[in-house]
Amino acid sequence: MPYKKILLAADLTDGMNQVSDKAIQLCKDSGAELILIHVIESLNYAYGGDVPIDITDIQQQLHSDAQSKMDLLIQELDITPIDTCITQGGIEHEIHRLAEEKGADLIVVGSHGRHGLALLLGSTANGVLHGAPCDVLAVRVKNNS
Repeated sequence: MPYKKILLAADLTDGMNQVSDKAIQLCKDSGAELILIHVIESLNYAYGGDVPIDITDIQQQLHSDAQSKMDLLIQELDITPIDTCITQGGIEHEIHRLAEEKGADLIVVGSHGRHGLALLLGSTANGVLHGAPCDVLAVRVKNNS
């Protein structure tokens, strides 16, 4: 059964083109629509919520930077996403929430090729896999170094 809606969870790093190319090819092969999202990890998630400063300006700058990178990515894509979203929170939780909210039947996420226990325990791709409301494809991002 072909996929109808593919959610591309973009981390907006240098290896993103490898991941987006795979998602686009899957969209073309199955006739699926593309949903493009990016999650900005909240600073209170990253630092345990005990940051004694006002981080509003920092969060706004992160969002602005992410929007600029997302706009560039969209220009490079062969297809136009039916929906885009930049959100903030816990990465895995937000990807799961948006996949369910948008009716995605496949999540495509990059995996940065960790090995051993780091691969099993530490990757965002692994976190997305567990608890996902649909299929997950982790695309291995090859380092150019």
